Amino acid sequence: MNGEAVRVLTYNVRRDTARDGEFDWAGRRDAVAGTIRFHRPDVVGLQEPLAHQYADLRETVPGFEWVGDSREAEEGDGEFCPVGYRGDRFDRLDSGTFWLSPTPDDPGSVGWDAAYPRIATWVRLRDRAAGGTVLYCNTHLDHEGARARVEGARVLRERASEIREDDEPVVVGGDFNCVAGDEPYRALADDSGDAPEAKRGGQGGLRLVDAREASPYPAHGPDTTRTDFESLLPDRGIDHVFVAGAAVEGYGVAADAVGDGWFPSDHLPVVVDLDLWT
Repeated sequence: MNGEAVRVLTYNVRRDTARDGEFDWAGRRDAVAGTIRFHRPDVVGLQEPLAHQYADLRETVPGFEWVGDSREAEEGDGEFCPVGYRGDRFDRLDSGTFWLSPTPDDPGSVGWDAAYPRIATWVRLRDRAAGGTVLYCNTHLDHEGARARVEGARVLRERASEIREDDEPVVVGGDFNCVAGDEPYRALADDSGDAPEAKRGGQGGLRLVDAREASPYPAHGPDTTRTDFESLLPDRGIDHVFVAGAAVEGYGVAADAVGDGWFPSDHLPVVVDLDLWT
């Protein structure tokens, strides 16, 4: 089974808030949409958009079908973690949302010491030309609760392992609010003891690797993925893409500046090219 490379992009677009002043959503909307369009992803996972931001991007980034619920118990309230995919390339076979809490199927549930409900949006896509499927999971771990990040990462990995069919490729992307080597990161990408399958003796679980580490070429772009809109914030590489059953062809952090040199969000997008079905 052969197919063209699949480009995935994960991007925290920053929720709309008046305290951002000139960098509020009205001033950034077109730049965020332009960044996504320019990098031409096949699959994109967004973090933090409120309902009106999500609606804006569905309108201004054409050619995509979208799936995703808000993180609150009342649908439409709060932030979304939506996944978009090219409608001319993929068929959606299944999708869903679960909460990163001890009760993942309870809408609006808050896990451990988290400040807010946190979710993962997943979608199973079939490439029409190649015939293969891929499971894509998009998430945003809590920014305050240290335990919630670790436990949320464990829920995410365990659920992805349960949802995965056979040995289909899996992509897990998002804002993890941790850098490589931190405990939540290890819960996703390390088999030394934190991961569910490590506790089961390393058999039959989901073995995720950081796409940055799996790339055959040095990562393009900066090491950080955070900005203050006007400059890069060093040593804050907290946005990641993890893969299982996929070959990484290239990895980059897109430090696209616009206008007179500002960034469209307080995060930079991560862009990864994957060989999923060779």
